[in-house]
Amino acid sequence: MNRGHSVPVSLAEGLVLRQAVPADLDQIGALLSERGEPDDAIDHRLVVTDPDAGLSSCAVVVDGDRVVSTATLLDEEVWIGGIRLPAGQVELVATDSEYEGRGLVRALMDWAHERSAARGHVVQAMIGIPYFYRLFGYEYAIDIPPTLNVNAVPPGGGTTTLRAARPSDIPSMAALQASAQSAFDVTMPRSAACWRWLLDHESSNLWVLERADTVVATARTTPPDGEMLLAEAAARDEAAARDLLGGIAALAPDDTLRIVHRAGTVTGDAWQEFIVPEPHRGAEQYYLRVPDVAALLDRMRPLFRQRLSEAGIDRTGHDIVISTFGAHYRIPVLADGLGEVVTGGPMQSPGVAGGAGVAPDHLAALLFGPHGIRGLNRIRPDVYAADEELFEALFPPLTGDVLSYYLPN
Repeated sequence: MNRGHSVPVSLAEGLVLRQAVPADLDQIGALLSERGEPDDAIDHRLVVTDPDAGLSSCAVVVDGDRVVSTATLLDEEVWIGGIRLPAGQVELVATDSEYEGRGLVRALMDWAHERSAARGHVVQAMIGIPYFYRLFGYEYAIDIPPTLNVNAVPPGGGTTTLRAARPSDIPSMAALQASAQSAFDVTMPRSAACWRWLLDHESSNLWVLERADTVVATARTTPPDGEMLLAEAAARDEAAARDLLGGIAALAPDDTLRIVHRAGTVTGDAWQEFIVPEPHRGAEQYYLRVPDVAALLDRMRPLFRQRLSEAGIDRTGHDIVISTFGAHYRIPVLADGLGEVVTGGPMQSPGVAGGAGVAPDHLAALLFGPHGIRGLNRIRPDVYAADEELFEALFPPLTGDVLSYYLPN
């Protein structure tokens, strides 16, 4: 497929994959609404009419003039240890029921991943259907925070005002979210374009809390026409956090408010007494895909160096060896830092070289997830290290916080 993604691609049975054009918008909207949610059509128009995304972010499969499948690629960023990782996010995927089972989603995912690579993305992230996207190289990696019931509401402070967010509030909301995300090891902040889309779409609402004409808290909620979900809460201080919860609770139908709990943040700490802990919850995680292991490891070299230094580990003159079994990667440890990643062939026994083995479908969890290499080794026989001190320093358990376009269920 052409890396510029402007040349139509012929598929089986006369179908064609190509970039979307303005004449496709009504059909794409109808398809997304039929196969997903009615608001998906609105979301799609917000994306493709935005100057930061545009129609080039969307592809369709057509049968003659009929749009039968579609997908959209968004530009994102993942941050880890102060390192920016350009990322892609595939969303708004749908196929006409008459055309299912013909590999159209796979063709569109290939388009999205090639476009993502051309845009310099070194990782892709998404929230999606359980298991399905593992078929396209995605694996579960970053925990989705739990959604908890509220058992009490703090009294109103009387010195703050809750109101719907406006475009002029975006810098204040972004600053509050940056402060909240500073408590986490791995983050995906919200792009400027995504802030604009969220202000315009109808599936959720953005709120700000003001004190003396200054925005001191923000949150996102689902509409109050059923069970109300309060998510992405961020506050300057505990008083603002409590007023935010009280203000949102006043909008919710009786006993229907649930919150997405961001542990370790101002709101997470301030709301502890008002939420009902759940004794057990099933695993929920964001998908990540690592398209080029060497490119990602190369980006992360400064972080690896920092972790070794903080642990007091000196392996100067040796290589850090990481095997995904079908290939392996050597990172030379030099006196003044870590050298460029060198890719080699299959290595079934990395322990002989003092290295670590990690099955490729656990790599994203190792680099970005909550278990670290020690935790993964307890549950995955194909994740292990010969030099435990070295690799436990390189791959510790990590906390994560993702501001995705879509809220977790």
